[in-house]
Amino acid sequence: MNTLPLPKQFALDISHSPTASLENYLPGKDLALISALKDIEQSWGTPTTEVSNNPLNQRWIYWWGPEGSGRTHLLDAIGNAAQLAGLKHVSLSSTEPASWVRLEENISAMAQSDTPSVITVDDVDHLDDRLIGSLFRILNVIQASKAIHIFMTGKEAPANLKLREDLRTRLGWGLVFQTQLLDDDEKIQALSEAAKARGLVLSPEVLPWLLNRFYRDMPSLMALIDALDAYSLETRRAVTLPLVRELLQPK
Repeated sequence: MNTLPLPKQFALDISHSPTASLENYLPGKDLALISALKDIEQSWGTPTTEVSNNPLNQRWIYWWGPEGSGRTHLLDAIGNAAQLAGLKHVSLSSTEPASWVRLEENISAMAQSDTPSVITVDDVDHLDDRLIGSLFRILNVIQASKAIHIFMTGKEAPANLKLREDLRTRLGWGLVFQTQLLDDDEKIQALSEAAKARGLVLSPEVLPWLLNRFYRDMPSLMALIDALDAYSLETRRAVTLPLVRELLQPK
């Protein structure tokens, strides 16, 4: 099978892409994780949150899976949900070390508050030794806190991560889920819904052709949907197989 990359000359305009949410995520085999996240999201919409009814396994979730299985989409979705609910949200990753320093400076006050707050950590397996130490300290504070929620992702189950043993153990203190890759029918459904959300009409043969000729991971396929949307608007043409081939033709 030949895979066709997006032409480097084509600049993607994804400013109009739908914001990540739990509603625009096709759950596939991830129903238990989606259900847990939706229950938490709904709890933020209540006038008050009872701290006594806020156990750690409803505030502490780690999920893992292969690239393209939706890990980051779900993390962005729960972070966006927190912001929509008016909650403080801190996003942490290996590429922004300054955000870790700021959080450690403020987390004691967050821990004393009865108001829920949210921390998201993407790709814990990418953290260096300094950030691993920071995450260890942050988790200890969260464990003893009243209402801080933390959501973390990685490429493997906690026991298989190449991290400090005491940190691997802590990652499993709450709920742990595995995200699964979609099969071809589920990918077509997800891509169809993504196109519909953008107001994009695809000819019936487009998606099966892409699965056979293009990269099969969902991030690449979703990027192509954005590219087709922009290219269709630019050329004022419907998204048919000839237009797709034209877009993917190396310049």
